[in-house]
Amino acid sequence: MASKKRPVARAGKPASESLGEDIITAQKDAPEAREDSAKGSQVVSFPEPPRRRRRRHALIGAAVTFTVILLVMVLVIFTPLLQIRTITVEGTRLSASENVYLALEPLKDRTLVQVSESDARHLLKDLPAVKNVETVAVPPSTLQVTVHEYIPVAVLEQGKSFVLIDETGRKLGSAKDRASAKLPLIEGGTAAVNSDVFSSVTSVLASLPEEVLSRLKHASAKSVDSVQLRLEDGRRVFWGSADENAAKARVLQALLQEPRSDPPVTEFDVSTPERPVTRIE
Repeated sequence: MASKKRPVARAGKPASESLGEDIITAQKDAPEAREDSAKGSQVVSFPEPPRRRRRRHALIGAAVTFTVILLVMVLVIFTPLLQIRTITVEGTRLSASENVYLALEPLKDRTLVQVSESDARHLLKDLPAVKNVETVAVPPSTLQVTVHEYIPVAVLEQGKSFVLIDETGRKLGSAKDRASAKLPLIEGGTAAVNSDVFSSVTSVLASLPEEVLSRLKHASAKSVDSVQLRLEDGRRVFWGSADENAAKARVLQALLQEPRSDPPVTEFDVSTPERPVTRIE
């Protein structure tokens, strides 16, 4: 039989006490042994997959870009360096310039990037001649406004004044006297807008180039097929219907550029533009 080992008593101590001290010493030495074992072991780290690395870099880059854009937007919108201090206006012929500047004055409280064309258009909506508006920001503090107005084609008499109208009969402004309005007069006063022939007359006038329109004194029609014009020098133009207006306008312009004949022509008939007729009285 194998013999059992008995604890050996240390000098001056019972065997049981010596055994207890050995157990405690072994427990204290165990962590150091494990630490030495861990130091002896080697931990292998695998590299980050390229796809995950690219995605992480992309997210970081997007966050940085967004932050920079946000800061730039805040600085641009709220910086006083871009506050509107000067407004320039172009294109006004019928609208009084002082009225346009006065209407646009509220824009000076804002920065260039805060103002759109719709803002300027809204401020000018009460000016009857204004059709459209374009704006251009000129840093650091100038806003350029270009006004596009409706085109007047005729004059209507209203009491002692004269009203400028466009093709639709819209009132665009007034003239202090008849001589200052270089446009044909449509007889019948402001009530002429409601007549059956009004649209025929104004569509004819709208087709004429400015140089011809400014030479007209009267425009009238007894029916939609009998539009007639009268030049300032007394010569007449029989236009006929409002069909083929563009072709008739070209023919009339060419006829008016011809040298005066002797005896002079008193009437131009362009009702058939392919075969215009001149009459002499």
